[in-house]
Amino acid sequence: MRRRNLLTGAMALGATAALGTSSAEAAEGTVEDTLFRLPSAPPVPLARLTQEIMKARADFRAAHYTVLGQSLARLLAAATATRDAATGHERERANIALARGYVLAAELALKQHDDSAWVAADRALTAARASGHPVPIGESSRVLAITMRRPGRIPAAVQFLGHEAKNLDTLRPQTGAVRTTLMLTAAYTAANGGDRTTALDLLNAAEEETDRWAAQPNPELFTVDANKAQVDVYRIGAHTALGTPDEAVEVAARLDIDRMPTAERRARAWTDTARMWHALGDDRQTFAALRHVEQEAPQEVRRPAVRALTSDLLYGPTRVPGIREFAGRTGASFA
Repeated sequence: MRRRNLLTGAMALGATAALGTSSAEAAEGTVEDTLFRLPSAPPVPLARLTQEIMKARADFRAAHYTVLGQSLARLLAAATATRDAATGHERERANIALARGYVLAAELALKQHDDSAWVAADRALTAARASGHPVPIGESSRVLAITMRRPGRIPAAVQFLGHEAKNLDTLRPQTGAVRTTLMLTAAYTAANGGDRTTALDLLNAAEEETDRWAAQPNPELFTVDANKAQVDVYRIGAHTALGTPDEAVEVAARLDIDRMPTAERRARAWTDTARMWHALGDDRQTFAALRHVEQEAPQEVRRPAVRALTSDLLYGPTRVPGIREFAGRTGASFA
C-alpha cells in the first residue's frame, strides 16, 4: 500500500537478405536517418525476426553502438513488414519485436543526444500497446519518459512513469521488475527536477521491490536490470543531480561494478561515478572513473555527455596527467 500511495503522490506532481547489412550501408548515420528512411523489406519468419532483435540487443548491451546503428534500418523495416503481414497471436509477437526494435533505436538516439529519440520511443510504445503485453509496454514507457525528461518536462515524465508503474502487476517477477525500472527512472527524473523527497522515496520503494524478489532468479529485462546494483547506480546519479554528491560516496564504495552483467550498464555506472567525483571537485578520481568507462565500452566515452565531462577536466584548473591524450582519442578536445 505504501508503494501504491508513493506512486500516486509522484503522479500528483527473405530473412537473411531482409535483415542483412551490405557493405555499402555500413557507413554510420544518425538514428534520425534510420527512422525517416526505412528501406523496403519483405516479411520474415517470426523466429528469425526474434533472433535478429536479440542480436541487436546484444550489440547494445555490449556497447557496440556503431554496429547497432548499421543494422537498425533493415531490422525495423523487416519487423514492420512482418507485423503488417501477421494476424492473431503472431501479430502480437511481431508487435513485441517491433516495439523492442524501436526501444533500441530510442536508447541509441538518447546516447547520441539525438532529438529523434522522441519518435523512436513513441513508435515503440504504439507497437507495445498493440501487442497487449505489459512488459514491452513498460520497457517502451521508460524510454519515452527519458525523452520527456531531456527537454525539461520533468513533472509530466514523473506522472507518466507513475501511471504506467501503477498499472503493472507486482505479483509476477518480470512485471514487478519492469515496475522497478520505471520507479528508478522516475526517481532520477524527480532528482533532476530538484524534488529530493520524491526521488529518495522512489529509490527506497524500488529497493524494497528488489528485496522482495532477492531469493528468486533475477528476471531478465530487455535493456536494463532491476536489482540492488541498479538501485545503487541510480542513487549515485540522483544524489549528484540533487547537488548532494557527498551522500553518494558511500554508495559508490559498496557498488561492485565489475559484477554487473553488461558492458553498457558497467559503463553507465562508471559514468555516474565520474559525475559524482566531478561534482565533488576531485578531478583525479573523475579521470580514473572515465578511464574505467573507456575500458568497459570505448564507444561510450565518445558520447556527447561524456566528452563534455572530459573537456571540463581538459580545460579545468587542475593538471590531470593523461587527460590530454584521453581527450584526443575520444574527441573531447573538439567538444
